[in-house]
Amino acid sequence: MEKIKYFCSNCGKEHEEWPALAYNSPDSFDSLSDEEKEEIAELSNDFCVITYSDQTDRFIRCTLTQEVNDHCEDLEYGLWVSLSEKSFQDYSDNYNNKNHEVTYFGWLCNDIPNYTFDESIPTSIHTRKGNARPEIVPHNDFQHPFVFDYYNGITKAEAERRINDMLRSIEQ
Repeated sequence: MEKIKYFCSNCGKEHEEWPALAYNSPDSFDSLSDEEKEEIAELSNDFCVITYSDQTDRFIRCTLTQEVNDHCEDLEYGLWVSLSEKSFQDYSDNYNNKNHEVTYFGWLCNDIPNYTFDESIPTSIHTRKGNARPEIVPHNDFQHPFVFDYYNGITKAEAERRINDMLRSIEQ
């Protein structure tokens, strides 16, 4: 099978290894109008806060590693989760602490293509030493095809289909 080649939006160079399937913002931010994004939202590479009149939603950017059963490389995702005010504040306060290791409860906040999301998936968010982005682990007792795939793995063909679908959507 031909290797997947793509141009990295960060460095502008062509790569042959699998890219991470990364989302630049949580779906809640994406659904805002341009005016709302300016007025009620703050977005950076790792944090997003949306302040509505009756509530504030807080999000952090994390990673999720999907096992690929028949290949030596796993599929990486860059996804957003929502956190409680207390967890968000703790993460923010310790953002530059290279030794901060803690687990938060959060909700997955990106709809992943080829899955239907009637409700958000509950997750555990594990911070990691060295300031790497936190790792998402979906709760294994939540009944959803994405959770099933996370715990049982996917095929190389499925991983490559997801990568190609993401690359095509970026090109459009």
